[in-house]
Amino acid sequence: VPGAGWKRQLWRQIERTLRGRGLVVRRTATFEERAREEGHDWPTTAETMVGLKRLDNLQFCIEHVVADGVPGDLIETGVWRGGSSIFMRGVLAALREPQRNVWVADSFQGLPKPDAAYAADEGDNLWTIDELAIPLEQVQSNFAKYGLLDERVRFLKGWFSDTLPTAPIETLAVMRLDGDMYSSTIDALNALYPKLAVGGFAIIDDYGALDSCRQAVHDYRTAHGITEEIHRIDWTGAYWRRQD
Repeated sequence: VPGAGWKRQLWRQIERTLRGRGLVVRRTATFEERAREEGHDWPTTAETMVGLKRLDNLQFCIEHVVADGVPGDLIETGVWRGGSSIFMRGVLAALREPQRNVWVADSFQGLPKPDAAYAADEGDNLWTIDELAIPLEQVQSNFAKYGLLDERVRFLKGWFSDTLPTAPIETLAVMRLDGDMYSSTIDALNALYPKLAVGGFAIIDDYGALDSCRQAVHDYRTAHGITEEIHRIDWTGAYWRRQD
């Protein structure tokens, strides 16, 4: 897709015109195994872009909380097409874990515009990227495609600042944050980290890639005296396990 600004607007107009004539423009994409492993590309049809290393880490965290009897549900904040959340539900099914819910939190309309209250987000333009706005119905359809849409998958639709503080979640064992921005990350940490059980895992998808996200993590950890070691997963993902 052409760059931001007038080129992007022109391209969208061209695409709409072509669709009206029954035509679709497709881009030929090459497969690079290393890029897919580390989540460096945006797959054309796959349900997730996080890569195999971050999926392996997610499985590792879920298996450990189940094996260790750490109480609580699982949540992902910022789900795109739902792939990592679907994977969460699939791992629970494979482990025959009968109780835990998977919470799927997203605006389902893309990212918010920068809030002047958060200087770290100034100039952020992720809200302009239409490809990040995946409707709730599509995510639900993706769950159903794998036979994993059931009563233990709970959707939280809306901005994190509105939905997470009042979400009916008692305890969390795994929280995977993929909100990209400072505001989205700090809102999720403020609302959810107090509910993370000792022995539970906090996973930050954009820790390495986005300065604003990393700053939110460090600001929260400093404010709350969190000293557990942060482990890197790949070029961007990171996690730690709550000890107290």
